[in-house]
Amino acid sequence: MATLSGKTLFITGASRGIGLAIALRAARDGANIAIAAKSAVPNPKLPGTIHTAAAAVEAAGGKALALQCDIRDEAAVAAAVTATVDAFGGIDILVNNASAIWLAGALDTPMKRFDLMQQVNARGSFLCAQACLPHLLKSANPHILTLAPPPSLAPHWWAPHLGYTLAKMGMSFVTLGLAGEFGPQGVAVNALWPHSIIATDALNMIPGIDVTRCRKPQIVADAAHAILVRTAQGFHGQFLLDEDVLRESGINDFSPYAMDPSQSLLPDLFLDSKPSR
Repeated sequence: MATLSGKTLFITGASRGIGLAIALRAARDGANIAIAAKSAVPNPKLPGTIHTAAAAVEAAGGKALALQCDIRDEAAVAAAVTATVDAFGGIDILVNNASAIWLAGALDTPMKRFDLMQQVNARGSFLCAQACLPHLLKSANPHILTLAPPPSLAPHWWAPHLGYTLAKMGMSFVTLGLAGEFGPQGVAVNALWPHSIIATDALNMIPGIDVTRCRKPQIVADAAHAILVRTAQGFHGQFLLDEDVLRESGINDFSPYAMDPSQSLLPDLFLDSKPSR
């Protein structure tokens, strides 16, 4: 079975949620994980820090490097990448997971929130890729995986929350561009998106979502693992959904990933098809 043993992953926003789940799945293989996130001290609204994540990674069988890093800060990203290379000898995989969200219409989106989303989501993904690529190009099987949706120009995804849609589609278009430039050089540049809403602590910041109708972050982590163990050469520019990836891996029963298998699932944003049971 394909493994990430000995591989070095640089994961943004890995102190909690989907990023941490991806880190823990890789750690079970014995991977090296650079946990690049802002959270160095506990937040009562959003539990988890780079230090608790590092401890969990070590307990799961991996090696961890806790890096306080604001991916809006070019110098901080450069320093985090250098620290990762110094600790582990290189970088094999970049996971662009960090993202900012504000689900409101144009008149209810403060420019501070608008700017934050653009800086973290699209610009942050570009900046982290730019910093990691010199090392990825030296890897035997390099991957960039970004948590971004399939590109869509459908107005019903833009009208309700223009700022957020622009930021997430920005990540998607960064993926397209990097795939076109670096895919032919052997870097697997792809995107992954969940078919249903994922139950993370960040949902507590968004009113009105029934967590029992969501899935656990492990479904995205398992799909990410299946992607990252693939041969990089010739595998780029794909916008993958977690269900589809797992089906290709022989998994067709997704009920263990549900918070409550008896409940119908909430489809994630930017998708017009319903998730499977």
